[in-house]
Amino acid sequence: MTQMLAVRGVSAWYGSAQALFDVDLHVAAGEVVGLLGRNGAGKSSTFNAIMNIEVRRTGEIEACGKTLGRMPTDAVARLGVGWVPENRRIFTGLTVRENLRLAAFAAGGREVVEVGELVSGFPLLEPLLERKGNQLSGGEQQVVAVARALVSRPQVLLLDEPTEGLAPLVVQQLEESISRLPRDFGVAVLLAEQNLDVVTSLSTRVYVLETGRVVHAGPTKEFADDRALQERLLSVAVST
Repeated sequence: MTQMLAVRGVSAWYGSAQALFDVDLHVAAGEVVGLLGRNGAGKSSTFNAIMNIEVRRTGEIEACGKTLGRMPTDAVARLGVGWVPENRRIFTGLTVRENLRLAAFAAGGREVVEVGELVSGFPLLEPLLERKGNQLSGGEQQVVAVARALVSRPQVLLLDEPTEGLAPLVVQQLEESISRLPRDFGVAVLLAEQNLDVVTSLSTRVYVLETGRVVHAGPTKEFADDRALQERLLSVAVST
């Protein structure tokens, strides 16, 4: 399959502190790939390195068929890399519909996903359209953040801890929507999560980070079946 994202030998620094050490990973078209690790393992740092946000990096990153090099963040986004950060960052003073319109404006003339298409992929979105961001629950804000990232029709989507702090029912609903993203929107997904059950349900392959290094890579099913490995690398095990 065509690789939509390839990270090769990437190390990254925040100031003098090194956050990533020779990281290799890839995501193919149509895939959901899990990125696991304890707090501080380097998941968000990996996303920051891809998006070129506040880091100095070495190594090579390719996305959507292009080498990113020193490409600024906005250019990476225009190339076709969507990003939903851990803190969601929706505009709370605007309605959901206005948040989506702003994302369409930021797409810079590219063909965008219309609201009706977004609602088809995210049924939870429709009753929220006229509500302001500060009137939404955390789960509702997360749905909006993912939908907003899809407006510009990215080829790669980076999801950073999308289920963190959400109620189990909302996690289940969001999980169902994420599972349909490759089919409904043609996007490859790199999913950073601490919820091992979510990653096990959604992904075909996983990478596990520990102190900025990839310490495991392989099929999700193999990782899900190895409780000792889960406990050693994550101090948790997938539920049965």
